[in-house]
Amino acid sequence: QVQLVESGGGLVQAGDSLRLSCVASGLTFSNYAMGWFRQAPGKEREFVSGISRVGGITDDPDLVKGRFAISRDNAKNTVYLQMNSLKPEDTAVYYCAADFKTNSRTWYISRTRNAYDYWGQGTQVTVSS
Repeated sequence: QVQLVESGGGLVQAGDSLRLSCVASGLTFSNYAMGWFRQAPGKEREFVSGISRVGGITDDPDLVKGRFAISRDNAKNTVYLQMNSLKPEDTAVYYCAADFKTNSRTWYISRTRNAYDYWGQGTQVTVSS
């Protein structure tokens, strides 16, 4: 049984930092590209950051570029999201997700939700102004 368990969310003030963690179990972690998504009330779930299977490639959309950084530790089956300079508009439930990639696609990262095979339950991040 595959499980992705996020932690590290909370209530912070604008300008603060948070570090989210996601621990995976029940899968061969190094076979999966990992992504972080978020969903605010009334909005679509959106891609926040992604990292390739072996961690050499990351993808950060413009809305978080320069503020958020994704990393992974395959020995610990864990992916992290370091969030700096948080803004009220970053308030959302943050989800990690796992996307199986074959050896021929080791360096690929998907931004689309449908590409991901497994999802965590989410962790709430609230940024006050």
